Amino acid sequence: MIAAWLLGLPVIVVPAAVLARLAARQRQRGAVILAATGAMVLVGATVLLVLALTGDPASAASISGAAVTAHASSGASSGALIGAGISVAGSTIGAGIAVAYTGAAAVAAMSERPELFGRSMVVVGLAEGIAIYGLIIGIILVGKA
Repeated sequence: MIAAWLLGLPVIVVPAAVLARLAARQRQRGAVILAATGAMVLVGATVLLVLALTGDPASAASISGAAVTAHASSGASSGALIGAGISVAGSTIGAGIAVAYTGAAAVAAMSERPELFGRSMVVVGLAEGIAIYGLIIGIILVGKA
């Protein structure tokens, strides 16, 4: 299972680096190139995820009976781990979007009235709390796995 990820990682990273370098050279079509890079990375990661989840988890099951029982319960634990990854990733992306908007508004407000620093940092901190909540849920799910 890990071998599929290790073998597939250069398949994602190398073309993404080439396309990012190409986007830096051609500024007019940079957004299109970066969108294509994102789509390519998404497709590659999906293919690797499908390969990792459908692959046979090695020959350890034939060596001992304990490995067979561990393999039987790995379906529930892999679901918990995927859920943990989704919760952490989703909350981090949401927090990034929230901090981008609140941070820009806070800087704009502080440029006009510097005494609003404390209030604006509280709002930015609340937006960052979204990521912490997702991390807590991820830790709980990993503990259940």
